[in-house]
Amino acid sequence: MSARRPVSLQRRLILSVTSAVALLWLLTAWVTYRETHHELEELLDAHLAQVAGLLVSQAGHGEVDVHDLDAAEADARDDDSDGDDERLDTPSLHRHAQRVAFQVWQNGQLRMRSPTAPLTPLTHLRHGFETRSLDGEPWRLFATQGRGRGVQVYVAERMSSRADILQGMLVGLMSPLALALPLIALAVWWAVRRGLRPLGQLGQTLAGRQPGDLSPVVLPGATPPAELLPVLQNLNDLLARIGALLDSERRFTADAAHELRTPIAAIRAQAQVALAASEDAERRHALQATLHGCDRASHLVQQLLTLSRLEAADTAAPTPGTPPVDLAALARAVVGELAPEAVARRQTLSLDAPAQLLLALPQPGHDTLLRVLLRNLVDNALRYSPEGAQVQVRLSQDAQGAELAVDDSGPGLEDAELARLGERFFRKLGTGRSGSGLGWSIVRRIAAAQGAQVQVNRSAELGGLGVRVRWPA
Repeated sequence: MSARRPVSLQRRLILSVTSAVALLWLLTAWVTYRETHHELEELLDAHLAQVAGLLVSQAGHGEVDVHDLDAAEADARDDDSDGDDERLDTPSLHRHAQRVAFQVWQNGQLRMRSPTAPLTPLTHLRHGFETRSLDGEPWRLFATQGRGRGVQVYVAERMSSRADILQGMLVGLMSPLALALPLIALAVWWAVRRGLRPLGQLGQTLAGRQPGDLSPVVLPGATPPAELLPVLQNLNDLLARIGALLDSERRFTADAAHELRTPIAAIRAQAQVALAASEDAERRHALQATLHGCDRASHLVQQLLTLSRLEAADTAAPTPGTPPVDLAALARAVVGELAPEAVARRQTLSLDAPAQLLLALPQPGHDTLLRVLLRNLVDNALRYSPEGAQVQVRLSQDAQGAELAVDDSGPGLEDAELARLGERFFRKLGTGRSGSGLGWSIVRRIAAAQGAQVQVNRSAELGGLGVRVRWPA
């Protein structure tokens, strides 16, 4: 299957904005139609009422003349065999006159009408507006009564005429908006392209970079927009962290290679001595030195692997519900494991801890790291203290949290050495003890992962090194 083509952000924005504008345009057109139709109906109804008022006024002024006309023409009707009704038909003076009609009735007699009006009443309504069909076509009618003597006036207008007027008004109103819609879409396309131009510049800048170039990313031209500044800042911060990590890994690899070279060379030399030895005692001594070198190399590799796993560990958020760990039980187990080494060197190793000290750790599996931290601290105290020295391990807990204290009566460290404590492969010279110098790096890394604080000073009780690890409550 072919990979799905990614959706263009520019296309998505253009379609979204254009669709929103078109929807608003349609909504505006609908509201305009409703309002225009309503106002036009009100206006034309008012016009019908006004025309009816004029006809009522004329019928009122001509009331006497009409009755005189009745009396004068009474004799004429005797002589007129046709019997035509006395009625005044108004002339058609405009081409749109066919769209309107009116009638004036008096005492049940049609006195005046338009050419488009029938000889029968337009409606039986006495007063008000009505929409009805005349000869199969809808009309809008208005009826009103005159002043005295049974005058009734009807005024009507074709609904098709109103529809034509409404259509003409809407065409005049909406045509400019319809013509402007493509121009608005073009303006949206131009604005979106211009707004997204910095993203294109960022992509071109990153595409043209060399793999090893971790310098800060800077866009050419003017200052980038405010929305892009967090992206650039976070990207540059990430590049800086990657650069620092790569530098650290390069130093780590170089230092590890240098440290491993020494025990491997010693093992090779002792193996050559053992091969060349002619006496059993000399061969045994060389083999014991070879085993010692293997132990040193194994210890170094184990420390390197531990530190590597710590630095590659996921920095995820704390896992809720992680069961607490008994720090006192771990301390007793670690002291028990290292007690034979202390006895072999005639050192005094003591533990002062409550029966149980529960410690809440951020994630499952940190109890193993906590054991590594305890072992490194106690092992360092024993390793770098002379024969007959004292090493005290003490656990305590209060409202502020739990504390681990490891004190020894060894030579301790000078201020300059304390400042470098924790650097990879740093060891105090002249101790006569083998080591990789990674123990303190591991301790500080584990403490940081568990949110603990590490303090190293001269021990006030034993005079040697005093280490305090505190886990806040």
